[in-house]
Amino acid sequence: MEKRLGIVGIVVEDLQRAEDVNSILHEFSSVIIGRMGIPYRDRGVSVISLIVDGTTDEISAMTGKLGKIKGVSVKSALTKK
Repeated sequence: MEKRLGIVGIVVEDLQRAEDVNSILHEFSSVIIGRMGIPYRDRGVSVISLIVDGTTDEISAMTGKLGKIKGVSVKSALTKK
């Protein structure tokens, strides 16, 4: 399967779940090219942006696992090729 480049945005509203998020990101570290995390203290959330390069199956598996965590929102955008 062909690899695709993309971005993944993650908003962690329940900061108690940050360890779960980091565990999944570690599991999929092979597809993560870059990561930036910003704690937004005024709103009590953390925002994480990822640059990813992997197959659609790999990226979907990662975002699917992240999306199942209560208090975590995930969106992604991938290149067409």
